[in-house]
Amino acid sequence: MTVVSTDKDLDARTLTFVSEFDAGVERVWQVWEDARQTERWWGPPMWPATFEQHDFTVGGGSRYRMNGPGEQEVRGWWRFTAIEAPARLEFDDGFGGDENDPLVAMDPAHIVVTIEPHGAGSRMTLATVYTSAEQLDQILAMGVIEGMSAALGQIDGVLAAAPN
Repeated sequence: MTVVSTDKDLDARTLTFVSEFDAGVERVWQVWEDARQTERWWGPPMWPATFEQHDFTVGGGSRYRMNGPGEQEVRGWWRFTAIEAPARLEFDDGFGGDENDPLVAMDPAHIVVTIEPHGAGSRMTLATVYTSAEQLDQILAMGVIEGMSAALGQIDGVLAAAPN
């Protein structure tokens, strides 16, 4: 399993996943930079993602949808706030409506991804900060720990395949 630790801190409103990979930092960076690779792991296996837009620049963003059992669909968006290849990425992450416009019913979360050398491979830390403990509780109730762990667990397969 790729995920080596998960930490939730209600006081700090954060949820952090740490994953380790048998690939270098630059190769792990590609699973974020290349939308075709990102969609192969973003979303757990039962909720695969399709990226309809992926402007991987500061100020740019992504739009995606995840399709689940029974024709369920969830849309989401990212807005990139910092990109320091190949070590750090920050973005706002929110749910999208039918036209993939940002939903105002739930504030976006802020995600910070760091990738660093670790042994012969690399370690990726994905830390999400929520606007309130209530929002974090709501996301936890939706199964984000299980879902994100399953999603991150797919990265090894993406890394083993030749980059696009």
